[in-house]
Amino acid sequence: MRSSGRLFWLLASTALACGAGAPAWAQSTTSKPAAATELDTVVVTARRMEERLQDVPISITVYNQDQLSNRNIVNSTDLAAYTPSLAVNGRYGSDKSSFVIRGFSQDLNTLPTVGVYFADAVAPRLTSNITSGNGAGVGSMFDLQNVQVLKGPQGTLFGRNTTGGAILLVPQRPTDRFEGYVEGTLGNLDARRIEAVVNVPITDSLRVRAGVDRNVRDGFINNRSGIGPSDFSDMDYFAGRLSVLWDLTPQLENYTVLTYAKSDTHGTLPRIAYCNRGTVPGSTGSTAITRAAACAQYDRETAAGYGFYDASNINPDPFVKSRTWQGINTTTWHATDNLTVKNILSYGVAKERYSFSLSGDFIPFPFVLTYPGPDTPQGHQWTFTEEFQLQGRNFDDRLNWQAGLYLERSEPKNGQEQYTQIFSQCTNIYAFQCTPLTLTVAGRPVPAGSVSIARNNYYYRNTALYAQGTYNLTDQFSLTAGIRNTWDWQKETADNIRVITSAAGPLVFSCSRAATPAGANSSLLTSGVCGVGRTFKTKSSEPTWLLNLDYKPNDDTLLYAKYARGYRGGGINEANFGAETWEPETVDNYELGLKTSFRGQVQGTFNIAGFWNEFKDQQASVFIPQCTANIPGCTNPAPTGINGIQNIGRSRLRGVEVDGSLLLSDQLRLDYGYAYLDAKVTGGSVPFCDNTRFICSQASFLGAGTVLPFAPKNRFTMTATYTLPLDESIGDISLGATFTHTSEYFTGHGSDAAFAAGAIPFNASLSPATDLLNLNLNWRNIAGRPVDLAVYATNIGQEKYYVAAANALSTVGAEYLILGEPRMYGVRLRYRFGGQ
Repeated sequence: MRSSGRLFWLLASTALACGAGAPAWAQSTTSKPAAATELDTVVVTARRMEERLQDVPISITVYNQDQLSNRNIVNSTDLAAYTPSLAVNGRYGSDKSSFVIRGFSQDLNTLPTVGVYFADAVAPRLTSNITSGNGAGVGSMFDLQNVQVLKGPQGTLFGRNTTGGAILLVPQRPTDRFEGYVEGTLGNLDARRIEAVVNVPITDSLRVRAGVDRNVRDGFINNRSGIGPSDFSDMDYFAGRLSVLWDLTPQLENYTVLTYAKSDTHGTLPRIAYCNRGTVPGSTGSTAITRAAACAQYDRETAAGYGFYDASNINPDPFVKSRTWQGINTTTWHATDNLTVKNILSYGVAKERYSFSLSGDFIPFPFVLTYPGPDTPQGHQWTFTEEFQLQGRNFDDRLNWQAGLYLERSEPKNGQEQYTQIFSQCTNIYAFQCTPLTLTVAGRPVPAGSVSIARNNYYYRNTALYAQGTYNLTDQFSLTAGIRNTWDWQKETADNIRVITSAAGPLVFSCSRAATPAGANSSLLTSGVCGVGRTFKTKSSEPTWLLNLDYKPNDDTLLYAKYARGYRGGGINEANFGAETWEPETVDNYELGLKTSFRGQVQGTFNIAGFWNEFKDQQASVFIPQCTANIPGCTNPAPTGINGIQNIGRSRLRGVEVDGSLLLSDQLRLDYGYAYLDAKVTGGSVPFCDNTRFICSQASFLGAGTVLPFAPKNRFTMTATYTLPLDESIGDISLGATFTHTSEYFTGHGSDAAFAAGAIPFNASLSPATDLLNLNLNWRNIAGRPVDLAVYATNIGQEKYYVAAANALSTVGAEYLILGEPRMYGVRLRYRFGGQ
């Protein structure tokens, strides 16, 4: 597309949205209770300095703590449910969800497309065999000043280079007052949550704030198999935080934040949606045996009258356990009136252990069940970051500038290991007491199942130099320019063993990713032979930049035009047999925006942005099943299928975002928002696939014209808050309602071919449209006392929907769904003490 085409699209889409004036999304511009009778000034740090939201030329959605509580937002999935242009990849459950902004998605063990920052420090890395870590973990959403969702590449000022955007979690800083609160919540599904925060000024210059958050809730997925726990998709976490703010001198400040969080749940359990009965060509599963077993599961559950939230678990002890801690220290020195020196140092460790069924199938020889190593978790990573910043003002404050250095190091802590049973029945996987699925080929039995042992360790080195400045050309015009260069380096060491078990003969050990002498023995478990030569490295160096022209005719209007380059480093996954590494991806972002505020009898804000992204070498998840000896042409079967990443070529992502607020009276406030997104592949690269080793016809390649995953075309949100006109002695009572519409969107494309062939009744890769309504009642300062009461209910209409598919059609012969939350409701009671 030529530059004129991009400009026409941006102008036309922006003008159309302005002309429609349609309400869109709640940008959430208040930090006070809903009784506020005027729009408050919202301060954000989107450009690493404090600025008024309406003065920042970036498309941003902001939530304060009251709004997070009213929407019952406690994790990544909840945050995405109410934010236009924000989605999550929830294939592995809410605890392991990864953020997606404007269709820029992260899958498997790619680098994040969205950087998540807590107190200005990036989240610790965690790289295991599935998407995990690098995000807003459990316990992050309490005692916050706000959450800022920055849309579009932020490739100049922020630590990690990302293509989708950034999410800033800003905790409450210690204050100079003794204050705090204790809050308890009770809800359905036996939900119990308690929060407690205390703020203590030790001296005039030393202040401390500490808080804890304990949250427990039963799962909403009912397990009817009689194996393992009775429910899944539960919640059970503890989080603690300690903040210390010390004014060493009037010009020198030191701010330290220590966080800790642990979670211990059953994980999620997908439910079967349909099976492929093999009457029509299409994706049919690895073997007719597994396909028939999956159909038997579907028929059995249908006959038993399984409800929407009923499923069958085959793992006797499923769990997802995570531990994360991080220390962040920020030293700020106001060297002169025009120069500030800041240093941000962080160190964190993330650890996870999990055991679950990858697809959720309940068949005699399940596809994949994962387990941690006997003494080693699947993920255990430490991350160190150091960022040195200079911020200045020169030429009579006409020039505001920043420059800095960013360093990041991350390595495994004591190693990582996973045991996986594949198409096998195991009573003790660590002792290899397993019976594999066996096929008959040429009149003799051939094992099709195995046990896999993966010892994959990941190492990261990231360095960046950056500078950015804004110069006021006139009182109305300003120009911002930024430049950054990032050097990325990654390494993976791989020691992977395949064990074929048989009741009739000895165990057969081999290296699953490399040629190994026949009849290798169990010495592979300790010798490390499989790791010889299985070390992969990738590195890249890319510049990113920003050019932004602002026009501000008055204090209430801002027009901006922006061009930015975004970049995400390449990666490694030794499981991509024959294509173990992939290249970086880059994006050119063009954006036009308008921000307005208005006063008078009706007060409000209206913001709109039109954007066009051209994506090159996009990293996308593909699945290619390995062939078996009974398939014609399969002369050299691969030991496992490819479930990994390839660069797909070029994509185009364009859209419009609108948000704002209206104060219609002293009692009634509306917050609104809308996002339109058109995200498609425009040109594909030639994918890697070898028909002698894989079933290439069942590969989930993304070709030209394919809609990108996790990119709903439309999302609309509106929140209405009405404050009752009551005497102050009664307190402030407000009623709120939030409605969110999300159009259907793809979570993958694993079922497309079978659906087109008529082999399955619907395409589970396409999540249905949803209309969610939440209600809340808040009574603040009950009878003039420091006591608050809140009643909330989410998904009032009890919408039944799913958020992702397990992508199991080509392996098991059936598809399984990861379900969205049902109706949740509860009551919160808070007691405030001290200065609050």
